[in-house]
Amino acid sequence: MLYAILCYNSEEAVGSWSKEYHDETMTKLYAVNDKLARQGRLGPVARLLPTTAATTLRKGREEMVIDGPFAETKEQLLGFYVIACASLEAAIDTAKELAKANPGTGSYEIRPVAEFHPSQLPDAKKPAA
Repeated sequence: MLYAILCYNSEEAVGSWSKEYHDETMTKLYAVNDKLARQGRLGPVARLLPTTAATTLRKGREEMVIDGPFAETKEQLLGFYVIACASLEAAIDTAKELAKANPGTGSYEIRPVAEFHPSQLPDAKKPAA
């Protein structure tokens, strides 16, 4: 099964890292990435730009597009991994590896991914080729 590991932390804290600390942390994270890739378990990985670059579509009576994420949290979604794991416990173990490689505060949300493929759609609803 695929699991998404969503990486949250304070942008202010991460933005205050020295170049050396940032490079050291990224080296540790790349080591975890390389291990997962060698195991054939690594899917898409993305580091998101700061929330100042975000745009939000707010749903309601009328849709509204606004600048910024306007999340009601102290931590921001900084990036994510999609990994193949045999179980939730294996996904938790991987999140623990990422947390160890990325010191400081923050959190990792682990969510199963519902795999979807156009072949699962009825013929009438398949996208045009």
